Amino acid sequence: MSGLFQDGLAPRAKLAVAGLIAAALVGFSAIVEVPESQQAVVMWLGDPVRVINRYKPGVDYGNTGAGLSLRVPFLETLVRVDRRVLNLDMERQQVNSSDQQRLEVDAYARFRIIDPVKMVRTAGTSERVQEQLQPILTSVLRQGLASYTFQSLLTPERGLMMEQIRKALDIEAREYGAQIIDVRIKRADLPDGTPLERAFARMEAARDQEATAIRAQGQKQAQIIRADAEAAAAKIYAEAYGKDPSFYDFYRAMESYRTTFANPANKSSTTIVLTPDNDYLRQFRNQKGQ
Repeated sequence: MSGLFQDGLAPRAKLAVAGLIAAALVGFSAIVEVPESQQAVVMWLGDPVRVINRYKPGVDYGNTGAGLSLRVPFLETLVRVDRRVLNLDMERQQVNSSDQQRLEVDAYARFRIIDPVKMVRTAGTSERVQEQLQPILTSVLRQGLASYTFQSLLTPERGLMMEQIRKALDIEAREYGAQIIDVRIKRADLPDGTPLERAFARMEAARDQEATAIRAQGQKQAQIIRADAEAAAAKIYAEAYGKDPSFYDFYRAMESYRTTFANPANKSSTTIVLTPDNDYLRQFRNQKGQ
């Protein structure tokens, strides 16, 4: 009889063990782990219903909703989306600037998925978002560079241009649940050969013209300053002559003597012969004319 009992219990025990194993598997499959670097869109029979560890601006790592979460096994699936900043590289392209310079440009953009539900509905994956944004980046960059000269790319004005391009690309990226963080030009070169040489020649001519204008302005200012100084000196001389004509004559004579006899530049073998009563030497004579 004990054999019959054992024979009847064995199938039930096996079923119980199998049930426990199945329950354990279902329980384990209901637990999902989402790391800090990811956000997960929970899909209910193919439709997004909620997001685990959604990206939120200003929330530091460690304070997000990352970790273990629960789902309904077999009915809910997860689409994992990167929370990190992603790169979008543009292949080297030839674009024209506003001064009709043909430039070879390398550029890149950095973006982040901020609306994973919208991204899943419109693109499906972040890789697909990159594929959609690459031609848009090229088009926006062409339009942006067409409004600026090649020379402006070497000035602080370049930052304003890149911000305008970033905003234009960001408008398109929002359609895919993405946010454009930054757009940068890695290189912007003229093709080798004649176009490059012509560009350098134009830049050199522009610099020479600017230098000429600066020198002319400096000479003009110098002439104005010199004229003002001479006018002021003449006014002072006139005032001095009006106050004491005899002293003014004496001072002017002394200046003339110093220039004629004491100036090192005039030291030569030249001899000046003057009669004692010459008017030029009157200041050497006493008040009585002796």
